[in-house]
Amino acid sequence: MKNTRLAVLLLTASLAPPWALAAEQTEVTPTQQQAPNVAEFDKQMVQAQDTFKKMQAEMENIQQTQDPQQRQKLLQEHWNTMQAGMSMMNRMWGPGMMGKGHMNGGGHMMGWQDYTNLTPEQKSQRQYMMDRYTGMQQMMMDNMMRHQTYMRGQPPAKPGP
Repeated sequence: MKNTRLAVLLLTASLAPPWALAAEQTEVTPTQQQAPNVAEFDKQMVQAQDTFKKMQAEMENIQQTQDPQQRQKLLQEHWNTMQAGMSMMNRMWGPGMMGKGHMNGGGHMMGWQDYTNLTPEQKSQRQYMMDRYTGMQQMMMDNMMRHQTYMRGQPPAKPGP
């Protein structure tokens, strides 16, 4: 249980967009901020959805196999796919996706987390992207929890109605 909590904590931290980790804020006007690239974000969302479909298929294969060695091989493939998905999700929040902002001494994205400095269009775009990204985070967490359960040799409980 302790390892599962640690794994979830680490996964959550790795999926957090860089701006969420920022401890201080700099003043940035809307004209200084680059508009988010929604088209590129949507393109990457399609790739992420494909990754999640692959993870789902891998999990179904894990559930169906009775061979412990085959299950371990499938779990490793699922782990590799999850790692690729997490890496992709981290790249989605880089410069050009959610706006450039300014970097502070710690290297965190700064500036645009204060929505009062955004134009209405920028607010709408960022909210749209955040809503889609949050759903991806939940899917990744679900996959991580299912993976951890199978690693302990217990099939996950079936979801309720």
